[in-house]
Amino acid sequence: MTNLPDDWSSWRDQVDLGEYDRRWRRMAESGQNPHGEADFVMRYRPASVLDAGCGTGRVAIELAARGVRVLGVDTDPDMVAAARDKAPELAWQHSDLAELDTGADRFDVVVLAGNVVPYIAADARAEAVARCAAAVAPGGRLIAGFTLRPDWPTPADFHSWCVSAGLAVEDRFATWDGDPFDPEGDYLLAVYAKIGEGS
Repeated sequence: MTNLPDDWSSWRDQVDLGEYDRRWRRMAESGQNPHGEADFVMRYRPASVLDAGCGTGRVAIELAARGVRVLGVDTDPDMVAAARDKAPELAWQHSDLAELDTGADRFDVVVLAGNVVPYIAADARAEAVARCAAAVAPGGRLIAGFTLRPDWPTPADFHSWCVSAGLAVEDRFATWDGDPFDPEGDYLLAVYAKIGEGS
């Protein structure tokens, strides 16, 4: 795997993918909602979504079940394989986000959920955001949520990468439930819109 920081490697070395998936199933069985990201994305009524950093496919599979055309992309080949095993009928791609190329294909929403942004190596984050922004259709949105830690990107960092990639901030939240953003809080959910290109 390339363009991944050490803290990702440490986390990944300790994670059993089967147990990772079972965690979400237990949430659903206990009455909790494991699909907050998909619920939020559906607010924008997308016909197509690129799940950038799709992991084992939880968000992409749920969006597909709601009638959305999806492409799941991840740097981790084991996670892509797990996603493909669960939903072989969907489109999955093993790719470093800093090298992402969707050709002429564009998406109404590109979503980066689950700390995707901080788990990209620091020197590749701006390029990864630019590549993801390039996959957003005119009038579409890039949506990213990640934990705010002292050693991880700040809202200002992410904003600068998005603006450089031709995106304009539309909204910020503190949770996937849409709670108001708190500058002193520990989570950023940011929505950026594609500007130009006829949008």
